[in-house]
Amino acid sequence: MKKTIILGLIGAASVMLVSFMQAGTLKESVERGKTVYESTCMSCHMTEGEGLEGAFPPLAGTGRLGDKARLVKIIYNGLSGPIKVKGKEFNMEMTPLPHLSDQEAADVLNYVRNSWGNKGAEIKPAEIAKLKK
Repeated sequence: MKKTIILGLIGAASVMLVSFMQAGTLKESVERGKTVYESTCMSCHMTEGEGLEGAFPPLAGTGRLGDKARLVKIIYNGLSGPIKVKGKEFNMEMTPLPHLSDQEAADVLNYVRNSWGNKGAEIKPAEIAKLKK
């Protein structure tokens, strides 16, 4: 009887663990992030993250998306002043996006960091919360 109960508990715990792990996958975050990108970022950075020459820098294949703290700072504080991306100068202002929740910020960063040839480790909402401080 004890053995049956223990095996049942182990089985239930395994099912819950697998369900929990699948609920928060990078793939799902990227899918949600695409929606955030399309409504918030695409008008400047374009459909494929190619940017708009002379105005808005590309996000695709830039090699500039590794610093999570910098990316969070840009999302919540904006960016102004000249920057150089892929050998080209850009000097347009990016307005801050303080309305994004930690989840939305994580999702959009996961999308940008894992699209158009970019590869980046998953960013979790808890990391966003810590980096905003």
